[in-house]
Amino acid sequence: MTSRIIGIDRNTFYGLSAILLWSTTVALARSIGEQIGPLTAGASVYLAAGSVFVLHAVLDKHFTRRLKNLPPLYLFGCGALFLIYTIALFIGLGLAANRHQAIEVGLVNYLWPALTILLSLFILSKRARFGLIPGTVLAVYGVFVVLTQGSSVSWKSFSTNFASNPMAYGLGLVAAVSWALYSNLARRWAETDGDGAVPLFLLVTGLALLLMRLLHPEQGVYSVRVAAEIVFMGMATALAYVLWDIAMRKGDVVFVAACSYLTPFFSTVVSCIYLKVVPSQSLLFGCLLIIIGSIMSWRSVDDKEPAESTRQPVPE
Repeated sequence: MTSRIIGIDRNTFYGLSAILLWSTTVALARSIGEQIGPLTAGASVYLAAGSVFVLHAVLDKHFTRRLKNLPPLYLFGCGALFLIYTIALFIGLGLAANRHQAIEVGLVNYLWPALTILLSLFILSKRARFGLIPGTVLAVYGVFVVLTQGSSVSWKSFSTNFASNPMAYGLGLVAAVSWALYSNLARRWAETDGDGAVPLFLLVTGLALLLMRLLHPEQGVYSVRVAAEIVFMGMATALAYVLWDIAMRKGDVVFVAACSYLTPFFSTVVSCIYLKVVPSQSLLFGCLLIIIGSIMSWRSVDDKEPAESTRQPVPE
């Protein structure tokens, strides 16, 4: 009999734990970036996470053989998208003018669930019902509400606020699109059984950010706090991928997938508390619209495969 935790199958509980761990990303990435710079923050976190998997790979004598058998399109194509996603998110959060704007950039990034579903129609030949259209529109409108920052919801207010920091918001959108592409192409290009190359992607991402950091020096103030945040975020990132993989292989995939669409809410709550930001009504309302729109999009697409595309990790 499978053990249970607070009434939930243990393996399913692992998936929920991974979602909660990933919900700390925006808050910690912004906090670390404020202290030592976004490039240094990203390099430190992903090298820490990657080193955990490297240790695992050293102990796993079959890892190298499995890595060599992965399709080149998946290895290089999805690896590039993984790298773009991480760099865009960390730099976008770092360029945010203040912590409130950083949370907004994080919510722009959370367009990825709706975009993943939309792109699956073209990349994976999925079939959709009518609900996909209002669901996608609702999620996009949620971002529209967030970026008006409490002003009257109009194109003028949206464009004015976006123009205040187009690079930060633009990189949030790049992150959303790149992860939506990654999620679909990983399913199309990778083998449906066996392990992926996420450990390698984590390490390469950390090394790429380190190279960027060396080419573009950043000023930073190092302390026990920032060291603790780096260690926690690095370990949380590595652990989340492990827990998510277990949940996708042994847990209730559909239930965990549905819960993953609440990540914007969890991320916003954690970010507001940790960064000491008082959320505006437009921020909360926009977050709610993004969640509802994403769930509507997910429910409107038919997937005849026995395992959801959730085999791939949910992004931060």
